[in-house]
Parts: sequence; C-alpha cells; structure tokens
Amino acid sequence: MKHPRFTLPKRILSRKAGRENGVALIIVIIVLAFMFTVGLTLLSVTRSGPNVAGNMRWHQMAFNAAEAGIDTALKYISENMADFYGQYRTTYSGSPGLDDPASPSFFRKLTDEQILADIAANPDNYIYSNVVMPDDNNFTYTAFVVDDDGGGPTPDSTDAILVCIGHGPQNTFVRLELTIVFQ
Repeated sequence: MKHPRFTLPKRILSRKAGRENGVALIIVIIVLAFMFTVGLTLLSVTRSGPNVAGNMRWHQMAFNAAEAGIDTALKYISENMADFYGQYRTTYSGSPGLDDPASPSFFRKLTDEQILADIAANPDNYIYSNVVMPDDNNFTYTAFVVDDDGGGPTPDSTDAILVCIGHGPQNTFVRLELTIVFQ
C-alpha cells in the first residue's frame, strides 16, 4: 500500500520563505550595528591614547621642575640663611592663615593655581617665583617656606616646610613639600 504524499500548497511555502528572509535581514542589521559600535569604541580609545601619554609626560616634566626647585631652594637656604626668621610665607590674599591648618587659607587647602596667583600678586616671602626651566621654557617652579608649627604663637625659626610647585602646559601642576631643620 502506498502512503499518500503530503505537500504544502505553494502559497504557504512562499510565506514561510519570506519570513525567513526578514529574520535574516534583522540579524544582519543587528550584527552590523554591533560591529559599528565596536569600531567607534576602538577609534575613540586609540585617539585618546596619545593625549593620555602627553598628559603623563607633562606631569612628569612638572614633577621634574618641582624637584629642581627643591634642589635649588635647598642650596640657596644652606648658603644664605641661618634660620627662617622673617622668611615664612604666612598670608593668602593679604589675610593671615596660610600656615594655620584651622584656617580656610591654609596652604594645603588651596590649589596650586591659587597659591601661584597669590605669590604673583603679593611677592613677599618666597624663595623663587616662576623660575623658567633652562632645558624647557614651558615649565617653571616656585618655592617658598611655611612655618611647620601650624601658625602657633611662638614659631620655631629653625624649621620649616619647603613648598615647591612645578607648573607646565595645560595647567599641569605638581607640588612637593619637604620639612627642613637647621641644626
């Protein structure tokens, strides 16, 4: 006995094939959108790499400027000072408190940019201000001393905090602090 063969009408077959083509088109669009997104991300990452490297280089150069300022200031202090009496920088914008941790004008609460602007506006009591590096004139340093006793009533003039700020392009700042004592 022969089994009858079942076949679907052509009309049903063509609808099914049309749906499969539509699904394939949607899958292709999704894959292309994903690849486009990955490509844009890679392009963005590879573009920012040189900028990050440049910023790190400037930061390192500003650090080198601050370190050179520390070295130069230490040499100056050892050759020209017996103590720090009258050498401390104590004011910010004309108000006392640069050396007082309780003051809003305490030097550690201020940005490097604020301190450099204040030294430029009030050039009293600093060791070096805006000294240009000899090997690269894009970098400078500024050095000054602050009383390490926290603005107490009787400062000990034999010790201080030497602060040196290195400055470079695109507002790159590095601040180094060193406690020094005359013996």
